[in-house]
Amino acid sequence: MHPDAASTTEATPTLAVIDVLDLGRRAAAYARRTTSEGTRKAYARDWRKFEGWCQASHLQPFPAAPATVGLFLAGMAGHFSVATLGRCLAAISTMHRLSGAHLDIRHPAIHDVLRGIRREHGALQRRVAPATTAVVKAMAASCDASLLGARDRALVLIGFAAALRRSEIVALDVDDVAVVGEGVRITIRRSKTDQDSIGATVGVVRAGTSTCPVAALQDWLSRAEIKEGRVFRRVDRHGRIGTALTGQSVALMMKKRAKLVGLDPADFSGHSLRAGLATAAATNEVEERIIQRQTRHRSLTVLRTYIRDGEMFLQNASGRVGL
Repeated sequence: MHPDAASTTEATPTLAVIDVLDLGRRAAAYARRTTSEGTRKAYARDWRKFEGWCQASHLQPFPAAPATVGLFLAGMAGHFSVATLGRCLAAISTMHRLSGAHLDIRHPAIHDVLRGIRREHGALQRRVAPATTAVVKAMAASCDASLLGARDRALVLIGFAAALRRSEIVALDVDDVAVVGEGVRITIRRSKTDQDSIGATVGVVRAGTSTCPVAALQDWLSRAEIKEGRVFRRVDRHGRIGTALTGQSVALMMKKRAKLVGLDPADFSGHSLRAGLATAAATNEVEERIIQRQTRHRSLTVLRTYIRDGEMFLQNASGRVGL
């Protein structure tokens, strides 16, 4: 064999075998991550609801005709809120899009029906009560000296001061918390409005009071001996530290604390802390841009609903007419 031929043969690289099926599964997993896990679960429930209704009505769920979707919305009107129906429509549309089918949600059979439902049943959403400063202080005072009490106290005060969503509270890691002289810097790696995980950092000021969020957080971490991993975790009745809390755990804790301070638990949820900070800041005449910096609201329309609540009795016309 010619020497050049031998070297040419030896230099030929071996082509790697590409597992197309594995790549397909990975691509599908990445595509699913364009929405949050909570949204995916809600969409799955809504799709099953639509599919079940179609089966009972002897109609085809996929691909669905616009008239079928319009009939579904009309059938559900009055049984579910307008907001829930809007989410159902988003779920149906998303299922079609991901499966390669097109559903025109602007078609009159869908658009006009939903618009009529809004006019008939109203589109005002029920909002949870904001846990304002007075409420948060009362909840913090309801926490006893136990390890569970220390955790709940820290969670309520930090969740309020940093205007955290419940998903952000349960995802908070020790590495995301940096205590400095002025207070604490909290890194939020991912949020509802930051699905690309760009991240954000908010500061919580060291208040130096009995309800200082920074002191409460340090007390909890120290007593629980948490040096890595999730900040907020389960505590059993024996005071043993368990796994990370869930969003549902935060909601139940808020309802428990609301009941302990004489408030209706049904009015409060995990969102009450975030809503409470925005409302309390507006009541104390904090500028909108400063509130937005802390809450990280992308939509000023949403933020201003809390600001309006907080400013409702400031410069109010009814208080200036001599009654």
